[in-house]
Amino acid sequence: MVTASYAFFEALSEAGVSHCFVNLGSDHPSILEAMVVLKKENKGPQIIVSLQFRELQWCLIILNIANHSHQTCPNEMVALSMADGYARLTGKPQCVIVHVDVGTQGLGAAVHNASCGRAPVLIFAGLSPYTIEGEMRGSRTEYIHWIQDVPNQAEIVRQYCRYTAEIKTGKNIKQMVNRALQWACSAPAGPVYLYSAREVLEEEIEPYELIQEHWNPVEPAALSSSAVATIAEALVGAKEPLIVTGYSGRNHKCPEALVKLADTVKGLRVLDTGGSDMCFPADHRAWLSLRFGSDKSIETADVIVVIDCDVPWINTQCHPSKSAKVFHIDADPLKQQMPVFYLAAVARYKADSYTSITQLNDYISGSLSSKLSDSSFNERWESLGASHTKKLEAIAAAASPKDDDSFGTAHLCQVLRNIVPKDTIFAIEAVTNTVFVADNIQATLPGSWINCGGGGLGWSGGGALGIKLATEAENGKGKGKFVVQIVGDGTFLFSVPGSVYWICQRYGIPILTIVLNNKGWHAPRRSLLLVHPEGVGSKATNEDLNISFGPQVPDYAGIAKAASGGTVMAEKVSKASELEDVLKRAVKCVEDGTTAVLDAVVMPGC
Repeated sequence: MVTASYAFFEALSEAGVSHCFVNLGSDHPSILEAMVVLKKENKGPQIIVSLQFRELQWCLIILNIANHSHQTCPNEMVALSMADGYARLTGKPQCVIVHVDVGTQGLGAAVHNASCGRAPVLIFAGLSPYTIEGEMRGSRTEYIHWIQDVPNQAEIVRQYCRYTAEIKTGKNIKQMVNRALQWACSAPAGPVYLYSAREVLEEEIEPYELIQEHWNPVEPAALSSSAVATIAEALVGAKEPLIVTGYSGRNHKCPEALVKLADTVKGLRVLDTGGSDMCFPADHRAWLSLRFGSDKSIETADVIVVIDCDVPWINTQCHPSKSAKVFHIDADPLKQQMPVFYLAAVARYKADSYTSITQLNDYISGSLSSKLSDSSFNERWESLGASHTKKLEAIAAAASPKDDDSFGTAHLCQVLRNIVPKDTIFAIEAVTNTVFVADNIQATLPGSWINCGGGGLGWSGGGALGIKLATEAENGKGKGKFVVQIVGDGTFLFSVPGSVYWICQRYGIPILTIVLNNKGWHAPRRSLLLVHPEGVGSKATNEDLNISFGPQVPDYAGIAKAASGGTVMAEKVSKASELEDVLKRAVKCVEDGTTAVLDAVVMPGC
């Protein structure tokens, strides 16, 4: 006999979940018991399944990668952000375990981020016991069990989750876990939420197994043959064809497929208006970089194909011409969780981005190849090359340091790009500075750029740790890819740095954090000016608007150093002449296995 909790962990392992990020509480006695049993049986981080060992690592959590000792993650927001970062890089679902209603609430904005960012994560929470007199093992034993007994715990997160359900018996706990994971991993992917009372988790059941291949997620959908022909002919026949995307690069095969499409339909350009993932390489002449809401290419294009994008343009700032034909391909083209959303598209398709792009490539190369031999395509190709060169030159010129030796985010990222390893992964949460970061980092490798999936600021601290863990799980401890977190100063405070940098030092997860210190929140000012450009507030100071951190700003690097017990490298830089040396020291520190945090004082708006 085994407990339901034991079977829960077996189910996760059998389904391919590699990490659990856990914050434990009074609802988890059987969870703790199962963890100890698994360890004593020498099954974990390995669990025997069908006479095979499957790896299940309890990281921060439960079992440290290095020594398999029991560990914990001291904040739910950080825990879910770590799972989010791990899942978004790998595409593999991860698990977060939290404590009843309060732990569920502690997840906070991370649930929003995982939902908007389509991160496949299973969240599990306990419930207060439902028996009082000791009728069952797991009955109430503590004062807090009455206080945390709420009418509808799942309602806290239901609108953000693809699926929520209560596990009511251990006898079908594996089926419940796998059904939840089917939802989490089927497009559009996202978080799911399971919950169960202590009595159920303590239930003893006969060990059993599922046939795992019966629980695969829904296969990616394809375009119909008529849709492929319609879109392909429109692209080839267009004078200014444009692809607008946001997170198609989540599938690391998509950028290459888009490159093939751009190489075939010469003159096609690719614009990123989401910034979620590296969707198209910056070294390709069709690259238009990242722009939020507005770009001239949208206004001049005669055919636009929107692929996996939530906000291709903001109508009050920019929109296609009335004569433009717009096609929308998305795993969720109706945006079912957005009450207000619409595009003036001639057709919309619920289909997988990579599958669709591959179909278009095959059709164009086969059925439309003769049309592509027209000399106009070569002329467009040369024109794109010249435009791309001019764009890169303009970006470089704008990134120059100031005459007083100060610098902006653009210059910082330009210098950084030339120092870090070529396969560096960037965890971005730069808010108003994001476009400057994108223009100057100029990501080219699939999976090398991951932005916060939603608007819940504070993701990048835990997100960067999860990304780093994922690369070490693939390549071995100490052999993971170099990970850089680029974060705004206000967002850094939202990321729970006291938890993030304790985790960094405790478990040896070295990352480079660069805090863009522009001395306050600049996003609210931008929002104000978009609505009241000539209003009284437009002339107000940051202090008047209560968005300034001055005159005495927080010691961001010092906060990280204190949280790490003094082990983190913490430095501050405000002079362009010192920037390269400081960055080189920070990169070397991280490569040697210690986290580095750089407080970079940047000029706003550049």
